[in-house]
Amino acid sequence: MTKTITRADIADSLYNELGFSHTESLKLVDSIFAQMVETLSAGEELKLSGFASFIPHHKKSRVGRNLRTGEQHEITPRMVLSFKASHLLKKALLGKK
Repeated sequence: MTKTITRADIADSLYNELGFSHTESLKLVDSIFAQMVETLSAGEELKLSGFASFIPHHKKSRVGRNLRTGEQHEITPRMVLSFKASHLLKKALLGKK
């Protein structure tokens, strides 16, 4: 089963639990995500203590092949992210305390 958590869901949680206004909550969520994107775009590792690390990796260009036609083409260089769960998140997923 898949559950999608939206920016609005996070903002509502801040509103309900901390008493921020809806506008303030949404601005806070947007600010946090903007900081995360800025850090990752710069090629830096992002570590959310107690949750996870996002590690950017640069992939070089390489030759790929269309499996249907066998035609070769170049796959452009790009940046990909690895997600590494923290020890605390792993314990929570396993149901340990």
